[in-house]
Amino acid sequence: MAERRRTETTEADPDFLQFNDLCCESVGGKYTSVFICPMSEQRESPQFIASAFTEFGKWMDGWETRRKRIPGHDWCIIQLGVPGRIFGFDVDTSFFTGNHSPHVSIQAGCLGPLSTFTPGEDRTGMAATEGQMAAVAKLGSEAWPELVGVSQLRPGYSDCCHNYFKVNFNGRVTHLRLNMYPDGGIARLRVYGVGLRDWSSVPTNQQVDLVALTNGGVCLGYSDGHFGHPRNMIGIGQAANMADGWETARRLDRPKELKTDHQGILQVPGWEWAVFRLGHPGIISSIEVDTNHFKGNFPDSCRIEACLLSPEEESQCITTRWNSGKWKLLLPPQKLRSHRRHCYATSDLILDQPVSHVRFIIAPDGGVSRLRLWGRPTSAAPANQRNPLSKL
Repeated sequence: MAERRRTETTEADPDFLQFNDLCCESVGGKYTSVFICPMSEQRESPQFIASAFTEFGKWMDGWETRRKRIPGHDWCIIQLGVPGRIFGFDVDTSFFTGNHSPHVSIQAGCLGPLSTFTPGEDRTGMAATEGQMAAVAKLGSEAWPELVGVSQLRPGYSDCCHNYFKVNFNGRVTHLRLNMYPDGGIARLRVYGVGLRDWSSVPTNQQVDLVALTNGGVCLGYSDGHFGHPRNMIGIGQAANMADGWETARRLDRPKELKTDHQGILQVPGWEWAVFRLGHPGIISSIEVDTNHFKGNFPDSCRIEACLLSPEEESQCITTRWNSGKWKLLLPPQKLRSHRRHCYATSDLILDQPVSHVRFIIAPDGGVSRLRLWGRPTSAAPANQRNPLSKL
């Protein structure tokens, strides 16, 4: 019998996909509720194993509920790994082709430290316990603001499985309520946004990683991300593998024969770059460039430029792909090594003034797993209150 499906029109990817996923397992996302297959917060793309079955039915890589035979609809509560401002969602129904959820809606809440709900254990094949349901009931999640109204989902075929929803919501979010109507399956929920930290509690003399995802750092532009997006470099902890870092394609303008200068740095005509807005303007005092996992594909060298931009100046730079005369050298060219953490102290830096943006430049190409910019925040307002999508 011929496969039943409807061809969907391919659309351009939305702008918000360049931001970090605030919900995935690698940043600490958690869920509670449901049946057959639990909600997955994994970074990896879903997979399908035809021969995989459990005692509860076909194993699917995602959240699948039983076929509902009672009044109501299914839902789950998700705790974001990084609280922040949300700009968009990707509700991925990959491989759920005859069992995807027909409709979905998403609500958001901001819970204080005393009301944080602690998710229970994996209860695949079972509903949430009475105790869990009672704890969730206290959250009043059914009354949370609606970020995505009831919307239709497309089935999990490869050309239509990504269901994108842009969000216009300025509030800080710590938890989500994902509603499916009435039941079915969802492979992944990606929550794209910018972390929001309460900077009022941070002493001005405290050293902070100003570009970290958890502190509101965000990638605003880059030259190439063929094998890995530069946003990965500001993620939590050490990179799990090369896919958890920034890696570019090999530049085609490399000389046929390579030569070095007196520092041993390759002399090449081109380079790759990524621009980040710091979570808070500050004075950078030390830097870490980690090439962990990149053993045969690390960059030969790197340098870092920085500047202090107003929101209007940032918008102009985005329009011109960051060709600005405001950039000043922060870290001079440095030779890099494979699979190693490179640390640069204050004595290695040549800029001692507040900055809000950095441009990380590698030559000629290659991969970097993590970038840390340690410094102390200055009195300027946190940069992450601006809308990063305003000119993208």
